Amino acid sequence: MEFRGPDGIGHYTGPQLPTAWGPDKNVAWKTPIPGKGWSSPILVKGLLILTSAVEKGSDQDLRVIAVDAASGKVKWNESVFVQPPAKTGKMHAKNSLASPTAVSDGELVIVHFGHMGTACYDLGGKQQWATEKYSYDPQHGNGNSPILVGNNVIFSCDGNDKQFLVALDKKTSKEIWKTERNTPGKLKFSFATAQLIEHKGKKLIVSPASDIVAAYDPETGKEVWRVRYPVPGWSVIPRPVYVDGLVIVCTGYVNQHVIAIDPEGTGDISKTNIKWMYKKFAPNTPTPLVVGHDLYTISDQGTMSCLEAKTGEVRWSERLRGRAYSASPILADGKIYVTSEDGIGLVIAADPQKLDVVAENAMKEKTFATFVPAAGALYLRTESTLYKFEQK
Repeated sequence: MEFRGPDGIGHYTGPQLPTAWGPDKNVAWKTPIPGKGWSSPILVKGLLILTSAVEKGSDQDLRVIAVDAASGKVKWNESVFVQPPAKTGKMHAKNSLASPTAVSDGELVIVHFGHMGTACYDLGGKQQWATEKYSYDPQHGNGNSPILVGNNVIFSCDGNDKQFLVALDKKTSKEIWKTERNTPGKLKFSFATAQLIEHKGKKLIVSPASDIVAAYDPETGKEVWRVRYPVPGWSVIPRPVYVDGLVIVCTGYVNQHVIAIDPEGTGDISKTNIKWMYKKFAPNTPTPLVVGHDLYTISDQGTMSCLEAKTGEVRWSERLRGRAYSASPILADGKIYVTSEDGIGLVIAADPQKLDVVAENAMKEKTFATFVPAAGALYLRTESTLYKFEQK
């Protein structure tokens, strides 16, 4: 289990989810979560795992918390690292010190705090290993979530001073490989979560960085190909998606685009393999959602667009309710679930012809985390609380 589900694409199949929720509507339980964190929960064998940063004097206590999915009771709450102010770095007002989502193989849980360290726990809350080896000079804090590929946990480190991708043995933290980015741009910090794809029988790790997106061999970490964005791009946050034989990425801030890439070939394929680009309402933060042969994007300002994935043809673009958007959309029951930063939760029909808002719900609290659906229940983390919603 990882950010946006077991395969990272944000698709849910299971019993129907509620379309109505709120602080006192269809609430199965609600549990206060101490500290601050924008990591989304993951569900592992009946446990919801999430991270948080709790003030401890002038320090920050970086913690991993396990909540029983049936009852909402906190099963364990463990301190991972205690960080002094000098190590936390410069923080963006929208970010937290616990933004990356955990990843699990069903037995082990890996939690990641960017430049502040990475650790592994069993489902009973016992620490298996912890490392602060992969430190770097951050800009705006941390953001990308780790992924599991075979026996390895993989994450990117894109700071002002260092930029690399690393694979660690998930059981021991032994370094399996480490690959330097060699990014060409002046502003080198980024936060995007990598995505494992399989294209024509070949597995690739696609990992965006500042000014480039690159594909890596999962076994060796060797760079297979790279595409330099046709426009400057840094502080990249959205995760890549793969649809109809194309890798689709967002290029980051200042002159953001969505670009579609044919993932064939080796080396620098920038001039040959970009198939289309979309600029007008490209997202800086929410990851796009694939539905069939269509791509749904949500800009940070709240404009939702539906594009034909193969060609980039814009089917429609419409403004959503809500002040701004950071959470990524998910698909369930043929509907798209998404929440705004000010807690307005929308259920939208996955309709390539028009915007059709099925339901609108107000949490009345800041919300940056992405929904977690499971077994007919919808889990949501707000600024202060973890909720479970079920249809009553």
